Amino acid sequence: MNREKKLKIPVASFILLTNIIFLPLFCLVGAISMLGFPKWIFDVMLCISAWSSTFAFALLFKKIYPGQSLIQFVKDKFNNRLKLSVILTAMLIQTFIFLMIIFLVAKNSEVDSIFTISSWGMLIYFFIKNLLAGPLGEEIGWRGFAQIELQKKHSPLKASIIIGFWWGMWHLPIWFTTGLVGIDLIKYILFFMIALISTKIVMTAFYNLNQNLIIPIIIHQFFNFFLGLINGKLVDLLMYNAIFYFVVAVIIIIINPKNVLYGKEDTNVIHAK
Repeated sequence: MNREKKLKIPVASFILLTNIIFLPLFCLVGAISMLGFPKWIFDVMLCISAWSSTFAFALLFKKIYPGQSLIQFVKDKFNNRLKLSVILTAMLIQTFIFLMIIFLVAKNSEVDSIFTISSWGMLIYFFIKNLLAGPLGEEIGWRGFAQIELQKKHSPLKASIIIGFWWGMWHLPIWFTTGLVGIDLIKYILFFMIALISTKIVMTAFYNLNQNLIIPIIIHQFFNFFLGLINGKLVDLLMYNAIFYFVVAVIIIIINPKNVLYGKEDTNVIHAK
């Protein structure tokens, strides 16, 4: 009986395949926008393209974990009982950042409304769309697999920086659809990467405290949702998010609650069953 060969560089293969799947889907999203299709079609395709990392992981799963079940793997990521203290702490931190950014934008902006959405119906739609076009489609692959796989060889902090960087680079095609050029585009990319890597460190710390994928899904959702709610210049909004999430990440690194970010001993505890 022939045994399936296990993939030797699973994380690199996952990142490469994720980008290979994402690029044509993203181009299709762009084509739908330019051809004037109804907005709901655009939103559906945007959601599908956001799931490229999940598609990539599903295609590689049998090569990465021969003999295991993908469905069981996903179930296991949600098995641990959620800790209310972990969820509330993460949500309070992000809500505080959101309120601080609102204060700064309101102080420096001359727009009539500080928010981009004016009705409860649109708010609910925006929340669900962001959930489907971001956290639900990305977290299984990037956090549930890639982060945890790297933590077998590196500290959670180092793994977070590596995955945060490549997660940010995966968004590269989106950078050039913002309409920004020159120094504004450079600022956008810089703030974008700082914000994502910092958020990734925050996600890792809280995930390792609870070991349930709901945690990074919530953090990811709040980041995207709050960013899209505020009516302000995109570069400024990213700058504020980059600064605040970077500060939070540094504080967490210094505090290192329950040793969730450092050392092989920590990763052994994380993977122990």
